[in-house]
Amino acid sequence: MKRWKLAVPALLLTLLFCACGQQEPLPSETPPPDGAQSLSWESLEWDNHLELEYAEMFTVDRAADGFKRIVIDQDTYLVVPEGMEPPADVPEEVTVLRQPLAHIYLQATAAMDCFRQLDAIRAVTLSGTQADGWYIPEAREAMESGRMLYAGKYSAPDYELIASEGCDMALESTMIYHNPEVKEQLERLNIPVLVERSSYESHPLGRMEWIKLYGVLTGREEKAEAYYARQLEQLAPILDQENTGKTVAFFSITSNGSVTVRKPGDYIAKSIGLAGGVYALNGIAGSENALSTMNIQMESFYQEARDADILIYNSAIEADLDTLEQLVAKSAPLADFKAVQNGDVWCTGKSMFQESQSVGAMILDIHAILTEEQPETLTYLYRLT
Repeated sequence: MKRWKLAVPALLLTLLFCACGQQEPLPSETPPPDGAQSLSWESLEWDNHLELEYAEMFTVDRAADGFKRIVIDQDTYLVVPEGMEPPADVPEEVTVLRQPLAHIYLQATAAMDCFRQLDAIRAVTLSGTQADGWYIPEAREAMESGRMLYAGKYSAPDYELIASEGCDMALESTMIYHNPEVKEQLERLNIPVLVERSSYESHPLGRMEWIKLYGVLTGREEKAEAYYARQLEQLAPILDQENTGKTVAFFSITSNGSVTVRKPGDYIAKSIGLAGGVYALNGIAGSENALSTMNIQMESFYQEARDADILIYNSAIEADLDTLEQLVAKSAPLADFKAVQNGDVWCTGKSMFQESQSVGAMILDIHAILTEEQPETLTYLYRLT
């Protein structure tokens, strides 16, 4: 029998019923309903739907009683408003989330930016990322101050700490599916698990629209709607312009010399299109899997991207670059590329991929380097000299 199937230590069971270290709940935009009601699952009428423009990986339906039903892929969640009790006959396959969600164990790093934009980052009290692994300043500062605690990575969480801190939801990435025993153990400890899938959105603005889901979870729906509307308003002038026809390649070089590129259907490739460019690697054939990236040999990259007008180097994994000389040192054939010779090579900052709400700013950045000789105001890109 696998170790994870052994009985939970008595200490954990005790901690479940006498959780300590509770902090004041995160305030909601709307007051809780008066009192509690006795309802049945079948009596809930889901006749009010959260309007989504681009997101396809989740839905939210509302009932008049204040309950909300979230569906992500094949998983269903019932959000119970503060002061209410869930129906006694909630189906076993439905995960119940009780508001306020004020003690979240966050493994899905992309979600942290949504909490930040909603001014709800203090709802996250446990992190699956160490302080030095965060590029979001507020998250790093929270861990350094001790307000947010490291509770182990997704494959090896600290169950005792999670239970003792009164965790009311584990927010996981799809990596949890590689360790299903972890999900089962958390649920055995009566900790509901929500699996985040924003990275599976093919449209860039669909990824950004996930902030509406976190607005529902934190009780800040109006703030989420307003934030999303502002992002679309900023992008509207760009989205209405004609494509420049300039080609852009987005890539990084691995330690063994191969090239990591985004698949043509990936949100980065589509962001380039929305910004007014043409993804230079539209001709590559990707493998049939859920990964957004693929590795190709330099010979293939050379053939597809040598004449690209602009190169964008992804520094999220490899070390930051400052100069074209450092880039060419990674792979000598890059010296032949048109963009290298013209000095039109840009690099991303490391924070971009943790900041899931960066999509709009990234589109603005790409549009600027496509249309301006010397862009002055960039958020995530900088030129290699």
